[in-house]
Amino acid sequence: MAKPGQVESKWHVVDATDEVLGRLASDIAVVLMGKHRPMYTPHVETGDFVVVTNAEKVGMTGNKWNDRHYTWYTGHPGLRLESYGDRLDRKPEDLIYHAVRRVLPKNKLATAMLKKLKIYAGPEHPHTAQGPSELERQGKKVK
Repeated sequence: MAKPGQVESKWHVVDATDEVLGRLASDIAVVLMGKHRPMYTPHVETGDFVVVTNAEKVGMTGNKWNDRHYTWYTGHPGLRLESYGDRLDRKPEDLIYHAVRRVLPKNKLATAMLKKLKIYAGPEHPHTAQGPSELERQGKKVK
């Protein structure tokens, strides 16, 4: 059982170019939770930092860009709708953020885990000083 502050966090970089959104989100969530470590403890945050680059180039299978929608309530009558394709054009970082948020557990530790997720639309990121390593994953690319 790990104790708080006992596990040292590492930094990982993921390139989201042509990656399937759901597979990418589940692989990132495993690293944020710390399930990739043998010292995983559910009630202690043992995860690593994850930097996602090229969020604007993430992909989805099928026709989900137009078929799936984000809905939210504004306080006025009726719901707001926005397709995944429109959200990709407007805020590409939000697609990956919300996908990972929904895979993480629904508790107070999830907010601490999400603070370790850094998402950038382009190929550059300001975290080179932390010495991030490439995250090894077996996700499938969109063809």
